Amino acid sequence: MKIKFIVLFAVIAISFNSCVSTKSTLQNVNDNAPNPKVSVMNTFVITEYSNDPKYGYHPDYPINVFFLNTRDLTINQERFLKALSGPNGEKIFFKKLEICCPFPTKNCEMGGGFLDQYEVTWVGLKQPKKLYLNCYEKGDLMIPVGFGMAK
Repeated sequence: MKIKFIVLFAVIAISFNSCVSTKSTLQNVNDNAPNPKVSVMNTFVITEYSNDPKYGYHPDYPINVFFLNTRDLTINQERFLKALSGPNGEKIFFKKLEICCPFPTKNCEMGGGFLDQYEVTWVGLKQPKKLYLNCYEKGDLMIPVGFGMAK
């Protein structure tokens, strides 16, 4: 019984270590990006629009919202999403779908991080949009293609 447990533990440990590549494929990390301002509604103040159709929609081009400590792991993701609207000012609704896409980072004690995939929709949208958010890295925050700025 102990041997089975040790073998199982070793297989899990090796699998976890092999899931995280030694080279990051993230394309839009910017450690020098300014910290975004937070509005009185506890949302980020975002004024720039992205022209890149991959920004936020592709795992190599996630929206890098960073965090200060593990207690605040998702707070910046929510601040970012609540700053968005549909293209004509529609109120958006979002839910976290999954955690995916491991990558190496020095901003986590384990040496690796994961992206969070969110489904975003609004009344009248035919197909929900899926955005990738990264709370381990920092980047310039912009409004993704197909979205507007919440009022």
